[in-house]
Amino acid sequence: MSAQSASAETGRLETNIPARLDRLPWAKFHWMVVIGLGTVWILDGLEVTIVGAIAPRLTEGGSGIAITTAQIGTAAAVYVGGACVGALFFGQLTDRFGRKTLFLITLGVYIIATLATAASWTAWFFFLCRFFTGAGIGGEYAAINSAIDELIPARVRGRVDLIINGSYWVGSAAGSAIAILLLDKALLSSSVGWRISFLLGAVLGLGVLVVRRHVPESPRWLFIHGREEEAEAIVRDIEKAVEKETDGHLEEPDQTITVRQREKIPFREIAKTAFQRYPRRAILGLALFIGQAFLYNGVTFNLGTLYSTFFSVSSSFVPVFLIVFAAGNFLGPLLLGRLFDTVGRKPMIAGTYLGSAAIAVLMAVLFTGHALGGSPWTFEAFVFGTFFLASAGASAAYLTVSEIFPMETRALAIAFFYAVGTGIGGIIGPLLFSNLIASSNRGEVAVAFYIGAAVMAVGGIVELFYGVKAEQVPLENIAKPLTAEEAEQIPEREREGRRRYRPGPGMEYPYYSPGMVGTSLRRPTALGGLQHEVEAIGQAVDEGGPISREELFRVVGARRWGPGRFRRALGEAVASGRIRRTARGRFEPPEPGT
Repeated sequence: MSAQSASAETGRLETNIPARLDRLPWAKFHWMVVIGLGTVWILDGLEVTIVGAIAPRLTEGGSGIAITTAQIGTAAAVYVGGACVGALFFGQLTDRFGRKTLFLITLGVYIIATLATAASWTAWFFFLCRFFTGAGIGGEYAAINSAIDELIPARVRGRVDLIINGSYWVGSAAGSAIAILLLDKALLSSSVGWRISFLLGAVLGLGVLVVRRHVPESPRWLFIHGREEEAEAIVRDIEKAVEKETDGHLEEPDQTITVRQREKIPFREIAKTAFQRYPRRAILGLALFIGQAFLYNGVTFNLGTLYSTFFSVSSSFVPVFLIVFAAGNFLGPLLLGRLFDTVGRKPMIAGTYLGSAAIAVLMAVLFTGHALGGSPWTFEAFVFGTFFLASAGASAAYLTVSEIFPMETRALAIAFFYAVGTGIGGIIGPLLFSNLIASSNRGEVAVAFYIGAAVMAVGGIVELFYGVKAEQVPLENIAKPLTAEEAEQIPEREREGRRRYRPGPGMEYPYYSPGMVGTSLRRPTALGGLQHEVEAIGQAVDEGGPISREELFRVVGARRWGPGRFRRALGEAVASGRIRRTARGRFEPPEPGT
């Protein structure tokens, strides 16, 4: 079958499935998605940290594997290379064959390769296993982030993505803690402890696989590929479960999208659309990924060496600092994630990138001048602050590239930017840091921090100019699907106008974001949602009489609405006269005749 016939239109469909998914309240289904899909980051953090911690044990006599210290570094490079290859290979398959098919396959690859790693007896077999382990993890990133963004409601997409991506550091902290036990020769012999570490990763992967089997295929992917009946059945089942759980009724949204269905979309068309139609977005993705990959890989792979070289910390105590480091990295997305949906993507991404760069510069200055003294904990405080912000920004890089390209290219875009960013920043960063640390010269190490800060700062500046206002906006309004019908254009000045630079959720004027000339579209999606929430508040006040803010929040079920939405809807209800605020801070119906 020719590429042309394979990609030919099979039908046209007008559907409201995206709007129905976005209007769902938070429910058990969404927790299943988070647990079943988001745990890939924990696996990656566990893998990288445990391998780094057990590396010295592998080179010891009696370890059961013939491998040298130099070969440990080769194994790390092989793992990163496998992740890059896996992301690109499985990424384009994810866009072609579906999210669920690939996120089951990639997890299977990870589990098998990890089990095989535990049985390694020589360097070449260890390298082979690490390559396929990395390939499975890299493929997971593309399949998982695509599925999560297409199943999670738009109003909380940023917060959920950041916390899931930040969970890498939960795995990292767990890996450091586990390593302390596995390296204790009083408990386990030199040839057993490191093997158990890989077995634990495989067991965790099997547990995730059990949950993941129940996560459905993306309905968005299904209806574009001519399988609208399956998509409708999946969404209908989700809605029934949510209505039963919340004991409420879901209203039918009136927003629809019309698509030209195709069984297959040629790879060349996907690549051309992703990287020729949106050059600014491509620059943005590269800047964000290279910046975070350089700083993160450079510091993370060499943090233990920094502590031992300049602060005389024993190798047995280094994991304690790594646990604190991991905690700071997880707290960043956890505590700041909400702001990416309320304050907005552009100010928060730019702020975290530039803020982490500023703290890194200050740390380098103090490090050079010995102002940090001999205390590793003072140095750790600066590292904690730098990566508290950098972690939120780095997680947002994955969120950004998964949002700003058309649905048909989403997995490929994630894979491409991950592979390029990791390939450039993830290789140059560690090499530069390790060589400068080897000099035992504080000034030379500071240069590495300055370079890392500069690369992060570039990412923040590019975000200020090219960032997309995507908070709480449906995916189809951020980037028009390739198969969607051409829609009404919004004047250039309105799309590129000053509202683009204002913080806060992009709700008043839903549109295809800047950079997509000729594909803009007005839809009342988010504004309609606000009006619905205002009416829910008004009805609750009408029926319940004078009511406190806290009770009103509970009555309308606002905890399921998403970050910042109750406050905004409440303010709109008062401003429009739908309800009124009393002197005692309670709310009641408007006076008759008003």
